[in-house]
Amino acid sequence: MTEAIHNLSDLLQAIEPLETRGPRDLTLVRLTADSRQVVPGTMFVAVRGVNADGHGFIDSAIEGGASVVVCEEFPAAMPEGVCMVRVADSAEALGRLASQWYGNPSRQLTLVGVTGTNGKTTIATLLYEMARLSGMKAGLLSTVSNIVDTTVYEAVQTTPDPLSLHRLLHEMVEAGCTFAAMEVSSHAAQQRRIAGLHFKGGIFTNLTRDHLDYHKTLDAYLKAKKRFFDGLGADAFALTNLDDSHGKVMLQNTAARKADYSIQRDADFTARLLEDRLDGMLLEIDGTEVETMFTGRFNASNLLAVYGAWRLLGHDKESTLLAMSSLRPVAGRFQTITNADRSITGVVDYAHTPDALVNVLDTLREVCGPSRRIITVCGAGGNRDHGKRPLMADAAARRSDRLILTSDNPRHEDPEAILADMRAGLDAAGAARTLSICDRREAIRTAVALAQPGDVVLVAGKGHEDYQILGDKKIHFSDIEELREALS
Repeated sequence: MTEAIHNLSDLLQAIEPLETRGPRDLTLVRLTADSRQVVPGTMFVAVRGVNADGHGFIDSAIEGGASVVVCEEFPAAMPEGVCMVRVADSAEALGRLASQWYGNPSRQLTLVGVTGTNGKTTIATLLYEMARLSGMKAGLLSTVSNIVDTTVYEAVQTTPDPLSLHRLLHEMVEAGCTFAAMEVSSHAAQQRRIAGLHFKGGIFTNLTRDHLDYHKTLDAYLKAKKRFFDGLGADAFALTNLDDSHGKVMLQNTAARKADYSIQRDADFTARLLEDRLDGMLLEIDGTEVETMFTGRFNASNLLAVYGAWRLLGHDKESTLLAMSSLRPVAGRFQTITNADRSITGVVDYAHTPDALVNVLDTLREVCGPSRRIITVCGAGGNRDHGKRPLMADAAARRSDRLILTSDNPRHEDPEAILADMRAGLDAAGAARTLSICDRREAIRTAVALAQPGDVVLVAGKGHEDYQILGDKKIHFSDIEELREALS
């Protein structure tokens, strides 16, 4: 939100109104979709949200001094002295208006979006780091944080609301940034939060079960992801993961230049995992060996996506691989912590889906071999997809020597009920190796107490998050801090 003055006629160039009534020779000082933020001279956009319909707040916005109302349906009683603008999709209009309001900042940046169930944060963050290593000023919009050059802002959601999003991009332009990477969530694509953005590239990582509490079906979830690629222009690239069965689907209707990557088959960009360790791995990317500080096949795929995107942006192979050898893992993404004598290794990872748990645990088993035990701590969030809970517990139990189920972000659910849902996915053998400890701090400490020299303790689910959500309260809690303390 900014107090700069804009002409209505200039703003309306960004959208295609179906009908406009009332005065048009207006200057505006604020754009908002929140009636509580309306001041005299405001353009109010009535958006149909998940929990509320902005059309029900039009009267309130007008009482607050709104000069312009953008909506999908005019109210029965049309107000006098207010410009009423009817559009087909007010959420889409909000994004386009926000872009126009802030001077279309995405067109002044090389903006790359990353979508998929897993890997978004890692790939987007590493692209930001690649830009920095190349001497550019850059920006990042991610689950972990939003960064404008070197200024870090707390991230409230994976993809911000349209006004916050375009404001942050505007700040990047003002700070001299020329590149930006961002995560594109399925919610953001479905809710048109990315409307008005001009992407120079899009990356698809994978698609597995997640967010079905919102999308209801896997097909609807897939279509929300695909919407992002359908909207890419001919001047952009669309890079997809051939190792995921949904990879080619993402490219079906895009106008962008198509490319693919794979660690399993022939593709435009390929990689082989030559050596895998807890402190790094040796990869062969497009025929050249490169030592990296990452671990696991899923990270090999993430790094290959970064490589492919950077090459598609016009950078040469040698400088790209050299920069990649300097990249470091993202906070809370397969982050390793050891005790004083390094006999026990702790790993913190954001894995909060069945597929992500499988990736992390399979990687640990490959690296550790059969002789080292794996003790896993995990839970599932409250007020979210119930169906994935037993699947997560089953995936973890089958790949762990000991499993401790614990509370994640219970929100408004009973934590014990969540754990009961998870235990329902265990067979007799899995149940015999599993403990349920609702208190997450106690669960982490118990896992470390059970560990013997050579063992690995995985704490999964929250990664970088430094909080727990209990009801309406957000309390400080960090898996990284807790595991470090327990190991010390």
